[in-house]
Amino acid sequence: MKIAVVGATGLVGQKMLQVLEERNFPVTELIPVASERSVGKEVVFSKKSYRVVSMKDAIEQKPDIALFSAGGATSLEWAPRFAEVGCVVIDNSSAWRMEKYIKLIVPEVNGNSLDGSEKIIANPNCSTIQLMMILKPIDEHYGLKRVVVSTYQSITGTGVAAVEQMENERKGVKGAMAYPYQIDQNCIPHCDVFTDNGYTKEEMKLVHESRKILGIPELKITATAVRVPTKGGHSESVNIETEKPIDLTELRGMLNEQPGVTLRDNPDVNVYPMPWYAHDVDDVFVGRIRRDESVDNGVNLWIVADNLRKGAATNAVQIAEYLLANELLTGRPSS
Repeated sequence: MKIAVVGATGLVGQKMLQVLEERNFPVTELIPVASERSVGKEVVFSKKSYRVVSMKDAIEQKPDIALFSAGGATSLEWAPRFAEVGCVVIDNSSAWRMEKYIKLIVPEVNGNSLDGSEKIIANPNCSTIQLMMILKPIDEHYGLKRVVVSTYQSITGTGVAAVEQMENERKGVKGAMAYPYQIDQNCIPHCDVFTDNGYTKEEMKLVHESRKILGIPELKITATAVRVPTKGGHSESVNIETEKPIDLTELRGMLNEQPGVTLRDNPDVNVYPMPWYAHDVDDVFVGRIRRDESVDNGVNLWIVADNLRKGAATNAVQIAEYLLANELLTGRPSS
C-alpha cells in the first residue's frame, strides 16, 4: 500500500503522518511530498526518515492513496494528475468540496455514500466536521429546522505563521504577522476573507458544507467565526431548533452512544468540553446541553474538537480506512 502525503512538512501533513502511525494504517511505502523548496528535506514516520520528493516524482511512483494538505491551488492543479495514474486523492483543502461530482465525507456521517468510483474525495472544513458529528444524529431523531453556529477557532487553523506570531507576541518579539492585528490576548472576528454578503469564507463554508453533507440543501443555518489565541482545538457554540420536541435525557444518551463523540456534560461539578481536553485526541466533545427557552423545540450545545486531528488529519485517514475496510480500492482486499 503506497501512501503519499502531500504537504508532508506542514502542520496538517505532520499530523497526518502521526495519525497514520498511531492508527497502524497499513503503509508499506510512504511517499512524503511537498513544494519544490522542501524537496530533499526529511520527515520521520515509524522511526524511519523519508526524503521529501516533488509532485512529479510522487506521481511516477503511482501511490494507491494520496492525502493532500497543500492548499486549494495545489489541489486543483495536482489532484487530477494523481487521479490519472489510479491514485485515490483525499483532499483537505476547500478546492473540491462544493463540486457536485465530488463527495464531501465525514465517515461516521455519510461514509456509506462512497462506492469505490471516487478518484478525488473531499475532506470537509475542520469546523464543519465536528459540527456534523453532532447535527447528524439530532437530525435523524428530531429533524433540523434552524442552526446558529458561533465558532472559537484556534490559531493552528491558520498555520505555522500564526503560531509563530502568537509566540512572538508573548515573548515581546516583533515578527511577521499572519493576522492584521495582534492575536495574543485578543479575539479576531475574521477567519478567512470576507465575501460580498459580509460573511467570511469560513462562515459560508459552514453553511454550504453542512447542507451538502447532511443532504438538506435548504437547511436554515448561519455562522460567525472568530479566531482566538489558543494553540489547538476549535470550539463551537451551537443553537439548534428542531421539528420535533427534544427530550434532554434522551439527547444526552443518544450523543453519548455516538462513535467518535465524548459527552462531557455535568456543569454541577464543572464538567464541560474545552480545547484542553481535546488536544491531540480524535473524539469530538459535546456538553453544556440545555434547553433554549426562547423557542418551542430548541437546544444549546458546546462542541469542541482538535482541528488538526478530527478536523483534518484523522478524518482524512478515516476516509482511507473506510475505503480499505469496505473493499472500495480496486483490487485491494478488506483490511
